[in-house]
Amino acid sequence: MIYFSTNKSSVPVSIKQATLHGLAPDGGLYIPSEMPRFSNAELKLLEGASFNNIAFAIARKFVGTEIPPDRLEEIIENCCNFDTPLKRLDDGTFVEELFCGPTLAFKDYGARFLARLTGYFAQEEQRLITVLVATSGDTGSAVAFGFQGVANTRVVLLYPSGKVSPLQEQQLTTVGGNVHALEVRGDFDDCQRMVKQAFVDPLLNESLTLTSANSINISRLIPQSFYYAWAAMHLRDAFGLREPVFSVPSGNYGNLTAGVMAKMIGFPIGHFIAASNANDSVTRYLEDGRYDPHPTITTLSTAMDVGNPSNFARLRYFFGNDHAAMGREISGISVSDEETTATIRSVYDRFGYVMDPHTAVGFRALERYRADAGSSATPGIVLSTAHPSKFIETIKETLQMEIDIPERLRSLLEKKKQATLISSDYRDLASYLNNLDQ
Repeated sequence: MIYFSTNKSSVPVSIKQATLHGLAPDGGLYIPSEMPRFSNAELKLLEGASFNNIAFAIARKFVGTEIPPDRLEEIIENCCNFDTPLKRLDDGTFVEELFCGPTLAFKDYGARFLARLTGYFAQEEQRLITVLVATSGDTGSAVAFGFQGVANTRVVLLYPSGKVSPLQEQQLTTVGGNVHALEVRGDFDDCQRMVKQAFVDPLLNESLTLTSANSINISRLIPQSFYYAWAAMHLRDAFGLREPVFSVPSGNYGNLTAGVMAKMIGFPIGHFIAASNANDSVTRYLEDGRYDPHPTITTLSTAMDVGNPSNFARLRYFFGNDHAAMGREISGISVSDEETTATIRSVYDRFGYVMDPHTAVGFRALERYRADAGSSATPGIVLSTAHPSKFIETIKETLQMEIDIPERLRSLLEKKKQATLISSDYRDLASYLNNLDQ
């Protein structure tokens, strides 16, 4: 499998090179030169298959012969060693709980797979890989735990000061070892801009081997397609429901892009909802074809506070820069903070189910999509991207109740924060990276 840049001015590369470099030299994002496909016969063989069997089948399509099958199977078993529950709320509405991994967020799927691929390739190359990550919350903690102790790697996390939840910040800043946290005076877009600038800085890249664990790295997206494929197959096998609509809480749009990839390779998915908060650049694009990103707005669903999402470049490429074509596959719906808290309350009242703010955005968007379509019969799956205890302040205020914090989160509160405060000036990041070994 060969990968090339969305900007079309870089030399095509292997999955190893795409993984270890993250961003193409021309500043574009790597995509497959040709999207692999599952035949009807291959899909038939996956009926009733386990999550890991489906994950292995997909990973082989994208990795090709670069990793031996037995090693790839071992990677899948090591990174997907937790459950992915599909909870039924009513006859046609399901919540896919993606928060059962070590950091209680959906980013564990991508981060753990990427960490193991990076470690495998770094060992082959016998060099130290510096993993540079911008995070609005859950990405950083998942990457920190995913790469913790992985040989030949070190991680530098950039997160916006005061714009992640207290529990998320503890996850980001208490890992230690080969994981370093930078608290940036700015917002997520500042963090993301600085990371992108580092990748195209020729002087920095002469001295360091940089890669990204953000969803700009194609090997972060490949494993996120696993749970779309499994849920679509399981919904049909277990409940007799076909071609569901996936409502995807969307910030940097990597999660949604992974879902589009799952459909493109042949899995039975009907439609997607890009469920955004007030940061609605893609929603507005889907309405009129103009992409006009605004400065980031702070909301209750903090991990989705992204004004200029990176993966939008991949989506545009997949749909030939045709917003009408994208709109036939994806509906953009923006949900306010007021709607978010009202949804948390109504879902709890109706189903006794506690949702975090991001999942609530996805649920409310599905409700509005069904109302606009005039049909509630379409099966819908809301991706639940984080455990509600990670946003305990919002849950307490909204539901007027206490919820349990899982022990693996509660224990972090007793640890000492370790972070370096820097400005949003790229020179501060470059200086830190150049002196990391001193």
